Amino acid sequence: MTQQFTRRKFLQSACITISALTVNMSGIEKALAAAAGVGPLATCDILIIGSGGAGLRAAVAALQKNPKLNVVVVSKCMPSRSATCMAEGGINGVTDFSKGDSYELHCFDTVKGGDYLVDQESTLKFCEQAGPAILELDYLGMPFSRTAEGKVKARPFGGASKVRCNYSADKTGHIVAHTCLDDALSHGVKFLMDHELLDVAVDNGRCEGAVLRNIRTGEIAPVRAKAVVLATGGYTRIFWNRTSTPYIATGDGVAAALRAGIPFKDAEMVQFHPTGVVHGGVLITEAARGEGGYLLNNKGERFMKDYAPAKMELGPRDIVARAIETEIREGRGYGQGLEAYVLLDLRHLGKEKIVHDLPQIRHVGKLFENIDLVDKPMVIRPTAHYSMGGIDVNTFDDMATVVPGLFAAGEASCVSIHGANRLGGNSLADAVVTGKIAGNGAAAFASHTDFGAGKRLTDLTARWQDRFRNTTNGGDAKQMYAIREEMGAQLWDNMGIFRTQSKLDALSSTLADLRSRYDVLRVPNANPVYNTVFTEYVELGNMLQLAQAACLAASERKESRGAHTREDFPKRDDANFLKHSMVTMDDSGKMRMGWKEVEITKFKPEERKY
Repeated sequence: MTQQFTRRKFLQSACITISALTVNMSGIEKALAAAAGVGPLATCDILIIGSGGAGLRAAVAALQKNPKLNVVVVSKCMPSRSATCMAEGGINGVTDFSKGDSYELHCFDTVKGGDYLVDQESTLKFCEQAGPAILELDYLGMPFSRTAEGKVKARPFGGASKVRCNYSADKTGHIVAHTCLDDALSHGVKFLMDHELLDVAVDNGRCEGAVLRNIRTGEIAPVRAKAVVLATGGYTRIFWNRTSTPYIATGDGVAAALRAGIPFKDAEMVQFHPTGVVHGGVLITEAARGEGGYLLNNKGERFMKDYAPAKMELGPRDIVARAIETEIREGRGYGQGLEAYVLLDLRHLGKEKIVHDLPQIRHVGKLFENIDLVDKPMVIRPTAHYSMGGIDVNTFDDMATVVPGLFAAGEASCVSIHGANRLGGNSLADAVVTGKIAGNGAAAFASHTDFGAGKRLTDLTARWQDRFRNTTNGGDAKQMYAIREEMGAQLWDNMGIFRTQSKLDALSSTLADLRSRYDVLRVPNANPVYNTVFTEYVELGNMLQLAQAACLAASERKESRGAHTREDFPKRDDANFLKHSMVTMDDSGKMRMGWKEVEITKFKPEERKY
C-alpha cells in the first residue's frame, strides 16, 4: 500500500459486492429462498465480521492456513476507522528477557490485574503468543518507536511488574491497524464495505451464516458461510455520552450471538479508563502516566499515594479510576457534576518529550479542551473504555464458541484473558493473537465441512426485510435519539464506577421502559439508500439488549471485584463469586443468569495490593 492509498482505491481494488460471491444452491434451497422472498444465497467459506486488528489477522491467518478458501471481511466502515485505531499507549508482550521478564510473569500480572476472574491456562497461552505476535508485526514493517540500538521500544504501563508495553509513539493502535490492513491487502483479502451485521443464523446446532445490510443501498441479504468469525469489537458505547470508543462500538456481534443462543460472559465487567477528557470522554492515553505524568487534586497533591502507594499513577486502571472518582466525590476535584475533574500534569516532561512520544494526546488536548499539555495540565475524568465481557469462547486454542462454525475474536470475545479488569496494553495483543487463532480455527473447520441448509438464514433475512418495511413508515427520529441519550446517562449514573442494588434496580426498570419505547419506534425515512437513521436504530436495539444483560449480571454479582465496585458489597467474595457470569436469552427475549467456574491453575487468589 502506498501513501496515496485512498478510500476510492480501496473500494476499487479490494472491495466486492454480495452479488460477486459464489452462489451454490440446490433446487430445494432455491425454492426455500424464493418462497421467503430473499433471493439467492450468496456463499463464501469464511465470513469475518469486523475489520479491526482481530478481523484482519483472522482473515490473513485463514488464507495462510488454506489459500483455497474464499475469505470475506465485512466492515461497517473503513478499516482505518476501526476501534483498534483508537488504542494509543502500546501493545503488551515479552520481547526482552534480559531484565528478568517472562511469559509467566506477564501471565501473573494479567491474572492479578483481572482480580483473579481470569482463566489462567488460556492467559498463559496468550502471554506466550503475545511476544511473538509483536515480533511478527515488526517483521511486517510496523514502524515501532526504536531504542538507540534499533530494537522495539517499550514503556512502563499500569499493573505491570516489568517494562513490556511496546509502542509507536502514542498512536500504536492506529499503526497496528494500518500494518494489519497492509498485510491483508497483500494477501488478497476481499471486503464487503459499508455492511452491517443484523443477525447470525444458527440451525440444527450449527452456524449457517449471517444476515447483512448494505448501508449504501439498503439491501438486506443472507450470506451463507461454512464458518463465521465475530470480531465486531466491544459494547461500551452503551454509555453513549461518556466513552472513549468510536460510534461504531455498539456490540453488534455480541448482541447477535446472544440472540443466537451463545452465552454473554462477564457482561457486567466494563472498564473505565482513568483519563478521558472532561467533555465527551475521548482518551488521554495511559502512556502519559507511563512516561511519568502526575495525577493532581485541587490541593496540588499526587493523591495516588493514598490508593496505590507502590505503583502510584501506574496502578491498574480500576484502582486509578476509583481513586479519581473518590477524590471528586470527597470534594478534592474541580468543577461540578459531569464537568468535575482532576488534573493530569505532564509539564515536567518537557516539550521535546511530549512532542516526540505523546503527539496524539497533545493534539487531542488542544482539540477538545483547548489545552496544550506542554504549558498546562489536562483536565481529566474516567471514561467507559473497554468490554472485558463478551461472547463466551469454549477454548483458547481455536476461539470456537459452543456453536460449531461460529468463532469469536478480540474485544467481542471472552475467553477469559482479562477477567474483571484489563491491563493497559493487553487489548492490542488480544486482538492480534486471538484474531490469528480464530482465523486458523475457522479455516480448519471450513476445510472439512459443508454448508448448512440455510433455512434459518433465509427466515431471518425475511424477518429483517419485513422489519425494515414495517419500521420505516413514519415517526420521529428525535424519540430514538432521546432514548439513546437517556440510556447513556442512566448507565453512567446507576452502573458506572460505583454501583448499589438500589441503583441497579432503578436502572433495570428504566431500561425495560426504554426497551418498550424502542419497540414501538418508527423511522421517518423509508428510502433504503444510505438510511443512516435505520442504521442507528439497529445499533440502539443492540445496545439496549446488551445494557439489560450487563445490568442483570451486575445485580447478581453481589461483591466487588476489579471494575465491578458494589458499595453495598465492598469486599471480594471468592467463596460465592469466583466464577464467570453467563447471561443467556431465549426466543422471547427473556434473559437468564448462569455461572461458570473460573479456570485456576498456578496462581491461587490472594489479596490484591499495589
